[in-house]
Amino acid sequence: MSLSEAKYPDLARVNRRLGALWKHLGPRYLPFADAVTSELPFWRLIRLSLFQVSVGMAVVLLIGTLNRVMIVELGVPTWLVAVMVALPLVFAPFRALVGFRSDIHRSVLGWRRVPYIWFGSLLQFGGFAIMPFALIVLSGDVRGGPAFVGDIAAAVAFLMVGAGLHTTQTIGLALACDLAPEKSQPRVVALLCMMMLIGMVVSALAFGIFLARFSEVRLIQVVQAAAFVTMVLNIVALWKQEPRHRADGSDATVSFSASWRAFRSQRQAVRRLVGLGLGTLAFSMQDILLEPYGGQVLHLTVGQTTLLTAVLACGGLAGFGIAARALGRGADPYRFSALGSLIGLFAFTIVIFAWPLASQLLFGLGVCLIGFGAGVFAHCTLTAAMGTAERTRIGLALGVWGAVQASAAGVAVALGGLLRDAISYLALRGALGPVLHDPAIGYIAVYHLEILLLFVTLVAIGPLVRAGADEKTPSPSRGLLGIPASQT
Repeated sequence: MSLSEAKYPDLARVNRRLGALWKHLGPRYLPFADAVTSELPFWRLIRLSLFQVSVGMAVVLLIGTLNRVMIVELGVPTWLVAVMVALPLVFAPFRALVGFRSDIHRSVLGWRRVPYIWFGSLLQFGGFAIMPFALIVLSGDVRGGPAFVGDIAAAVAFLMVGAGLHTTQTIGLALACDLAPEKSQPRVVALLCMMMLIGMVVSALAFGIFLARFSEVRLIQVVQAAAFVTMVLNIVALWKQEPRHRADGSDATVSFSASWRAFRSQRQAVRRLVGLGLGTLAFSMQDILLEPYGGQVLHLTVGQTTLLTAVLACGGLAGFGIAARALGRGADPYRFSALGSLIGLFAFTIVIFAWPLASQLLFGLGVCLIGFGAGVFAHCTLTAAMGTAERTRIGLALGVWGAVQASAAGVAVALGGLLRDAISYLALRGALGPVLHDPAIGYIAVYHLEILLLFVTLVAIGPLVRAGADEKTPSPSRGLLGIPASQT
């Protein structure tokens, strides 16, 4: 017993009880408390997760802040903004190849993952460095020079950020799985994804504050500051993380096509990817529409609409936490992802009714629930993907999951913007009748389409729930909500 404990025995007794209480509450109520292991201690894991914070910051800039700024403040057509925001996702299908290459790569310094993360960080930095100038030229606020220069410069900037973002995230998640024991890999990856949401919340709040009084000079300062912060966070995240191994080239003869065929041969592999793609498509079409919808229809300011991204991320954070706790108790990941889809149905309905009721509060609630449902869906599908991955091919498994999710998100962003523009054009021209002569009609039509896609997602993942039940127990298979399926 220490001197202080001997002097204050009552206080020492209270401290011991509080310590025992927190030790009991940690793994029970904090969903990622058991992600920490002796191989990957707490501070090392938190430092590694900083690359996800930079990814979250980039996502907020691309689909939130710059989306709103280009449409409302810079006057860029919505269809062109949709295409530009979707360009970073052109690189998404290559995530599987990049993940596979990092599985078998050996640099002269003995690293597999570090070179990919480093060059991905450089691409992010370069894209953000030139992006604000490209956007100003794209808006037409220049004198002289051909008009297409702004289009090309902006496209290059968005492509660089996309290539860097997808490379950094895919290989960073694979590196975390290399460092973590196999049994804790799903929880570690889920923690890293939650850190991305935290980065989205913090950066959305910061961007909302700094861009409250918008100017082109302020836009340049904010985006280039984001480029600098990206490099700092990623360098700190990488420092002394991956051990160096001798470059023996033992896996160099393994081809990507052979690994891909082995991946596809897994049971229900194609259906899992289809369900993931449909759900991501359903939740992501609104990414480019929420802030313009709030600004044009509900008359919110730049700062207020940027806060919507923070609200969306907070909902996703809560969804990740609740899903992690449920899956830790043995819940079926696909059944729980179906619950996320059902929450999305309710959330989009709320967002639709916010327009006729002119309720900003109702709109904010709907945005939060969209994030919650999307967070539950993403975490459950990620956990299911991790459960099918081989340790020697973890980069490929995460790359495939990320490629399908990001590709579906890219298609959703582009499709959402194009549909909104086309339907709004028809509505304002009177082609849809006098009742639908309103700029909100384009947004509402896209939200209805997302509701339809969520129903299709439920149909797609239903057999996956039954398959999971059949593998665990010989009892009759159960449907999405746990009701026994009919016998045929």
